[in-house]
Amino acid sequence: MVLRKPGPEAKNTLKVILALAWPTMLEQTMQSAVQYIDTAMVGTLGTQATAAVGATSTVGWLILSSVMAFGIGFLAVISRACGAEDQETAQRASAQAVLSVLVIGGFCTLAATALSGVIPAWMQVEPHIRPVASQYFFILYLPMLPRAASAIFGTALRAAGDTKTPMKIGLLVNCINVVLNFLLIYPTRTVLLGGKTLTIPGAGMGVVGAAAASAIAFTWGGLQITWALWQHPMISPRGRSLKPDQSILGPCLRVAFPNMLQRFGTSLGFVTFAAMINSLGEVATAAHTIANTVESAFYIPGYGMQTAAATLTGNAYGAQDPKRMKTLASIFLPVEVALMCVTGGALFLSAPALMQVFSKSGEVIALGSTVLRMVAISEPMYGVSIIVEGMMMGVGKTKTPFLYNIIGMWCVRIIGTFVCTQVLGFGLVSAWGCMIAHNALLFGLYLRTYLRGSWNPLKDQVQAPLP
Repeated sequence: MVLRKPGPEAKNTLKVILALAWPTMLEQTMQSAVQYIDTAMVGTLGTQATAAVGATSTVGWLILSSVMAFGIGFLAVISRACGAEDQETAQRASAQAVLSVLVIGGFCTLAATALSGVIPAWMQVEPHIRPVASQYFFILYLPMLPRAASAIFGTALRAAGDTKTPMKIGLLVNCINVVLNFLLIYPTRTVLLGGKTLTIPGAGMGVVGAAAASAIAFTWGGLQITWALWQHPMISPRGRSLKPDQSILGPCLRVAFPNMLQRFGTSLGFVTFAAMINSLGEVATAAHTIANTVESAFYIPGYGMQTAAATLTGNAYGAQDPKRMKTLASIFLPVEVALMCVTGGALFLSAPALMQVFSKSGEVIALGSTVLRMVAISEPMYGVSIIVEGMMMGVGKTKTPFLYNIIGMWCVRIIGTFVCTQVLGFGLVSAWGCMIAHNALLFGLYLRTYLRGSWNPLKDQVQAPLP
């Protein structure tokens, strides 16, 4: 096989991809940095505090992932409308996104706050940790309306090609969160700075203070992203009716519903997975919580590229440009795999040092380092799955990813973890081994879909002979 240098079109496409991807990567980097800081700050309060924060996190993913699924539905509609230069449809879709935020955000607020008292018990959290875990969950998910706005409106802006505005707002949200953490988690204290004694005020609220800091920051971010959507020249919903519009909601829900089922099913799987790990004890719960936090930062290139893949593929589909669809696919996958090889290698080498940032417990550090090094090896495989799924979301094909993810989660990860931890009595390492097997299955299924071309609705036009 003769390797050829990429032509001008491929180079220009790569520039567009990176221009869309880097703001999302930076935004997610800051989010992960704040997660790191939050976990480290709470970690100074002890292993019990870390367990209280992490024990219900998967339930939060369950709630937020269902909200984000509606964002994917609007991404498919808005990116296609922008590709076809159809501003009328784009603005009507944006107005329906506002309606969705009001309905979904309101419902999730009621559900999350009403169930906050019993969720730690469902998650098999140790009894002495449950009261603090309940308080943390209640406060963190009280502002679900602005959090829904951030998720859905942010996706709408990215679908229109504006990834910088969500990035800027996300950065400020994270800065607010960190500052408030310092003020709310710890009591008033004195520090020595430059030979002078400085008094730093603090509320001494501990875990509850961490939740309050995040809730305030999320509320501010939701208001800001709403204002940004209202000011956008292409997709502003100003003056548009907020009554249900079936011509918009129909296509949106056809995309969103399978994605919502996928996210709900996989997130419910994460909840079940976490509950089985929580049953292994405090050390396993803390190691799992910290390892999840550490690992999330190393997926940033993957998800940043996925956002670009979904947006650009949707644009190309809206413009009915089969050549561009083919060019995008040929660039995204090798770039993604290269990035995930780099991040996987970095995670493997730095795992023990990163675990030491969040915990002083030798048991927690050793266990977390082991599982992180295991999962680092599978990152390139996961990168392929992320990109192919992103391209399928962009063209509105969400049924196949739903089936793949549900099969992988419940038939491989959950059943495998149950057998390993609850029947055979193995520990956290076996559970993460089942998670890696899940990722390997997704890699095989998505690679097969890509090679067969079934992800691409313009496949026949791409392969049609020239006249």
